[in-house]
Formats: sequence, C-alpha cells, structure tokens
Amino acid sequence: MVTTRRGRSRGFTLIELMIVISLILILVSISIPAYNQSILRAKESVLLQNLFTLRSLISQYTLDKQKAPQSLEDLVQGGYIKQIPIDPFTGKNDTWTVDQEDYTLSVDQQETGITDVHSGSSQISTTGKAYSSW
Repeated sequence: MVTTRRGRSRGFTLIELMIVISLILILVSISIPAYNQSILRAKESVLLQNLFTLRSLISQYTLDKQKAPQSLEDLVQGGYIKQIPIDPFTGKNDTWTVDQEDYTLSVDQQETGITDVHSGSSQISTTGKAYSSW
C-alpha cells in the first residue's frame, strides 16, 4: 500500500471486498444449475443420435442379409459400424437393451432377431419419460 500525504493508505475497504465477493457468489450460484442442465441436454442429444444410428444400422443389416442381427456385435462383425457406441447415461457400450421380435421387416427376410434398441439407463429424462423407453 502506498501512503498519501495525509497519512491515509489507498486500497479496498472490507465492505467493498465483501460486496464484490457476494456478487461473484450470486453469479456462480446462478450459472452452476444452467451448466448442469446443458450437460444433461448434451447427453440426451448424444443418446438420440446413437439410437438413431443403431436403429438404421439394424434395418440396413436386416435388408442386406435377409436376416435380423442376433446381437449388436453382429453389426460390428458385419462391418456396419466400427464399434458399438457408448450409452451416455450408463457410460458403457454393453448396457443397451434390445427388442427381439418374431416378425420380419421384409418379405425376403429369412430369420428374425433384433428389431429395436433402447438405453439401459433407469434414469428419467427432462421430458419425464425414462431413457429406456426412447
């Protein structure tokens, strides 16, 4: 601190520092929930994209091979995808739940198998639906 001619030192008073710190705390308390919400929306977006990709690959595989895949690993072995995507809510790629149906997608299809895929998470989305029902 530098002292002026009259003996007073320049600097911030305790009240000024408390006001600035209080304003910073208010801004942080507002921004943290918004940040968490944006992270959740990003995960939901990734889940929707992964589901769309897996569903379209299941359809392509079924139409190309005239049989439905028996597991998601068949998509990797068939060269339709390099690896099974990670479920953003479980953090793993082996938690996907699949629907196996007895009906065929086309007249030429000879074997039934996987027709749909869902997230393995038991969490509830921002819309109120479970991710496992998407």
